[in-house]
Amino acid sequence: MAFELPKLDYAYDALEPSIDAKTMEIHHTKHHQGYTDKLNAAIKGTEYEGKTIENILKNVDMENKAVRNNGGGFYNHSLFWKIMSPNGGGHPSGELKTAIEKEFGSYEEFKTKFEETAKGQFGSGWAFLCVHEGGKVAICGCPNQDNSLMPGVGCGGTPVLGLDVWEHAYYLKYQNKRPDYVSAFFDVINWEEVSKIYAQNK
Repeated sequence: MAFELPKLDYAYDALEPSIDAKTMEIHHTKHHQGYTDKLNAAIKGTEYEGKTIENILKNVDMENKAVRNNGGGFYNHSLFWKIMSPNGGGHPSGELKTAIEKEFGSYEEFKTKFEETAKGQFGSGWAFLCVHEGGKVAICGCPNQDNSLMPGVGCGGTPVLGLDVWEHAYYLKYQNKRPDYVSAFFDVINWEEVSKIYAQNK
């Protein structure tokens, strides 16, 4: 089975004003579609064909740039769409809230550190909140389309929240003001979905 571009649970304009409709449309139909198509081409006829994206990334040869970059791009964006919602914002609750407070002291301190990681990522990349076996959480920044599932990347663990800080994710609306985009992201985070992903992977 080839990988397919995931459908969004909301319209392209649903995340405005945090993320504008034109950016969402281009990001989803051009960038993510491109990663999807190139990933399928890169794994066809190889040992990666037929495996889950998580299995591919955990076992990827980091010198295989086609699988590394496009597999990461496919996975990262699939997570990104899922953890945003027109009804997002607010704060985490339940086990995730407890884990965040245990690791960072408070939600506010977590938010500050996550924003610092996203704003401080040099060039293109991502900021992730990841969960380790046992429920411990950590923040890590990864370059390009890398993520913490890959061998020796970031803080390890499974991403439960990811913010795309490639310029294509925000430049139409925010230009060079990445900090404004990072701040606006918190208004659309779907904490219920993040909590589900956390529970499935802790």
